Amino acid sequence: MEGEHSHKPADIKARLAAGPKASYLRDWVYGGIDGTVTTFAVVAGAIGAEFSTQVLLVLGAANLFADGFSMAAANYTATRAEREDYRRLLEQERRHIRFFPDGERQEIRQIFQNKGFQGEELETLVSLITERKDVWIDTMLAEEYGRSNTQSDPVRSAGATFAAFGLCGALPLAPFVLSIPEAPSAATGLTALVFFAIGSVRSRFSTRSWLRCGLETFAIGLTAAGVAFLAGDLLTRLF
Repeated sequence: MEGEHSHKPADIKARLAAGPKASYLRDWVYGGIDGTVTTFAVVAGAIGAEFSTQVLLVLGAANLFADGFSMAAANYTATRAEREDYRRLLEQERRHIRFFPDGERQEIRQIFQNKGFQGEELETLVSLITERKDVWIDTMLAEEYGRSNTQSDPVRSAGATFAAFGLCGALPLAPFVLSIPEAPSAATGLTALVFFAIGSVRSRFSTRSWLRCGLETFAIGLTAAGVAFLAGDLLTRLF
């Protein structure tokens, strides 16, 4: 089927030898939506406050760099924390297997017993898993803690977030940079288009259609942008 990998023996061998790769889709989607929402909020607030185009662009650019860097730094720290937690659990399971092997075998036994294995079949499975320490540890981490040995790289996660934030967040500013007539309306239209495009691209990693994914992200993004606009408008009226 189109878009799916080959099942030829040589292709399977090469794919498994390369190992699984971490996905940075979440970082791109998160950065793209947040960059668009926050920049549009700056644009809307600046228009509501009747700032000049120059001030609007300065505020928008400052948001792109400052908030984008802040998000990237936060994502870097969060990803590092996840990796460190994984290493902590890894060392914990190594200690448990070394000092409490019978208890760890019993955990494996109960894990697969809950999956429906019984009798000789269950004992054979337990024996096969526990005779290879690396397989044993990976199984415990996946089944007991829901953790995979495929870990995201903090630098790549941060880079994806920052890049998506900057690229998508710059679009609401483009009409003002280019001095397009009716720039506020054009910025609103571009913002909506970005949300739909993010969702449509996301459909490549989903079982749903590009239209459905696009409309879903469009609705979520415009709701967030609307909340940001209303908050900015309210604050402008109060102060």
